[in-house]
Amino acid sequence: MAFLRRTLQFSFLTLSLAQPYGTSTLQWGPCNETEVPSDVPVQCSTLLVPMDYTEPNSNETLTLDLVKVLAPVKPSKGSILFNFGGPGGTARDVIGTNPIAEELLALTGRQFDLVTFDPRGTSGSRIPMACIDNSFDAWSFLLNRMPTNSSEVALGATWARGAMVAEACLKTQNRTGSLISSAFVARDMMSVVDALGEDGMLRYWGFSYGTTLGATLAAMFPDRIERMILDGVQNPHEYYHAQADFQEWTDSDKSFSSIFTGCVEARENCALAKGNNKTAAELEQAVWDLLDAVKYQPIAIDSTYIADYSTVKGLIVQSLYDSASWPVLAMILNYVLTGQLEALPNLLRILYPTNINNIYAGIAQSLALIGIHCSDNMVRTEKFEDFVPAVQQMYDTSKILGDGLVFLYSACAQWKIEPKERYTGDFNVKTKNPVLFIGNSHDGLTPLVSAKNVSATFEGSVVLEVDGYGHSSLAAPAACTIRTTSAYWVNGTLPPEGKVCELEAPLYSGITWADIINEVYGNGTVTAKRDVSTLPRFGSPLVSLFRR
Repeated sequence: MAFLRRTLQFSFLTLSLAQPYGTSTLQWGPCNETEVPSDVPVQCSTLLVPMDYTEPNSNETLTLDLVKVLAPVKPSKGSILFNFGGPGGTARDVIGTNPIAEELLALTGRQFDLVTFDPRGTSGSRIPMACIDNSFDAWSFLLNRMPTNSSEVALGATWARGAMVAEACLKTQNRTGSLISSAFVARDMMSVVDALGEDGMLRYWGFSYGTTLGATLAAMFPDRIERMILDGVQNPHEYYHAQADFQEWTDSDKSFSSIFTGCVEARENCALAKGNNKTAAELEQAVWDLLDAVKYQPIAIDSTYIADYSTVKGLIVQSLYDSASWPVLAMILNYVLTGQLEALPNLLRILYPTNINNIYAGIAQSLALIGIHCSDNMVRTEKFEDFVPAVQQMYDTSKILGDGLVFLYSACAQWKIEPKERYTGDFNVKTKNPVLFIGNSHDGLTPLVSAKNVSATFEGSVVLEVDGYGHSSLAAPAACTIRTTSAYWVNGTLPPEGKVCELEAPLYSGITWADIINEVYGNGTVTAKRDVSTLPRFGSPLVSLFRR
């Protein structure tokens, strides 16, 4: 009966609050270049939305800061809204910068405006999940996080720190914390759709956590879905209802192993294998041995970096997002394994600058991840011993990633903020128009099986498999993907069941999206290529949960 009451209450809210907040047209103008860096034409606007959708009589509002990348082909066919994942990642500082902007324009047929905003709870929003209010506590938060296999006492300490963060967020977010959840963000999204003054229908592309937000949007507003791509799919059932996102790490170890198999297959382009006859298994074991060694005897690199278990593992985890970073990862690992430490400082400063703003940004993103995910999740665990089986399941699921996010889930288990609205329904969804799911064959952060599992409950949906490495289709350049997604956005054409876009950028080849886009649209369409120091890190900000 309690479940029925919750369902009925939720249905009432959906019906009564899904009405347009206002019909006024957005006033677009120039962007603040400091807040919204851009390499392509962009415009900015603001929109007032209800601070609390569960209080229809309240006059309190929240300002959303919007950015729009303009379609090169005129007239535009409308707007596509984006969420790049996390939860907790900012969007306005990403969407207008190359090479991402040009890649997204190419993947949408260059005929749509691309619109996004920083969701409530993120550091770029007007109500960030800012649980730490002084620099000392911020540094303590940063320095005391570590993978739970980094020492014999790390797991217990992590549980205690999870409790500390949960309590800190309750104290500092007592006014707005309950207004931060994916359900609230979904309503903000629909308010943007209404304010755009187009056809009142949602066109949306979500990556990683953005797929959970998209699934929530589709479940809450099925009749308003015009087009939706969910790419690098997270299992929303686990996100809301499990102690951890176990399925996310199903292919993590296989993806990690691919770093070495690809290295050996392209031996001349990979520093770890060049000039030797080592097998992929031998190279991988050498890295595991390195991780064990620096756990007990970290390596000092110049006066800036310490290669301990946390930093080395964090570097590896970061590389799983995009295989374009693997040649540089191989170079760094080779320098460490062969003792060429003098070559590392300058390279690391370029790739991972340690200025104070970047450090605080990482802390802010981590807190946003914790706040949004933990408020959405419904599982609470009071006792440490009741949490340990979940930790063991994480370890059993992935050796490379299993110990990295225990801190997040320990905070969620002890979370004290209850959102005023949380999506509690299922994902057996029939949308007005079918959804396109995309999964990479070798995604170490959101496995292909998740895309298939979620698609199975979305009537009429189709899964496009991209035979590539890394997180989401953006990590796997393919002309096939451009043609497939563009046809979907422009004409609503779904690929046939079982379609696979073949690998077009072999590992360690140096082929980028710029090469593929120029092949499809003509040479000169894109000139900006991905630099490994600016590779996008969509999805959970895993790296910021490791100490560096």
